[in-house]
Amino acid sequence: MDRYALVGHPVHHSRSPLIHQLFARQTGQQLSYELIDADRDQFEAAVKGFRAAGGKGLNVTVPHKEAAHRLADELGPEADIAKAVNTLSFTSGKVRGDNTDGIGFMRDLEVNLGLEIKANRVLILGAGGAARGIVAPLLNAGPSELWIANRTVARAIALQREFSVYGAIQTSNFEDLDALDPFELVINATSAGLKGEQPPFPGSLVDSRSVCYDMAYSLKDTPFVEWATHHGAGHAVQGWGMLVEQAAESYAIWRGLRPDTAPILQKMRR
Repeated sequence: MDRYALVGHPVHHSRSPLIHQLFARQTGQQLSYELIDADRDQFEAAVKGFRAAGGKGLNVTVPHKEAAHRLADELGPEADIAKAVNTLSFTSGKVRGDNTDGIGFMRDLEVNLGLEIKANRVLILGAGGAARGIVAPLLNAGPSELWIANRTVARAIALQREFSVYGAIQTSNFEDLDALDPFELVINATSAGLKGEQPPFPGSLVDSRSVCYDMAYSLKDTPFVEWATHHGAGHAVQGWGMLVEQAAESYAIWRGLRPDTAPILQKMRR
């Protein structure tokens, strides 16, 4: 049976094994999918050990997406642009890196949620590996403004310079965000809330027209969703849709066919 896994830290909360089991059942495939908890110092050894034991592919999550990009021998186009990898494939003696985050994220926004990006103001909170996968797709959708904010503004500025070829980006640190008007779309691409702490963002970023999207997910409301609701955002959602859609893209890379995500997403949201 072909083996796949998710590697990250932490991963105990992940529903990826269930999603891939449902994909396999739907498509008539035989495979296993497990969780590998590895911190930054353990990541490379975890990947090499899984591959050596016969593993066929890995999904990669926080905080290893940029490290996975450095580890890959060849890259898909989205991973090459993002300089971050969330899908590793082990074939023909090489490690291939792909990034399905942007595809899955935009599909959830535009198809599942019916959101319009064009001519709207968008804010990404965070400038790490999670943000890297969505910057270029968002710019290609034509927002009137795209801001990237980070606790350390230098990381946001680095992304601004790197992705400027796709469109204009403005930057800020978290402390100065209270000077900005509310945004139509606010995306949490930070790890804020994974350990239960309250997000360090001013409530003035949102109003009744705002959609707040947490790239993280939980069986209950995430701290970011609670923050958005408390401050009057018109709509606040977790990243369940992105999780399922990007997983389907990874599955297609590995198995050669893309599952129907609608029934899987419905099941996960229940």
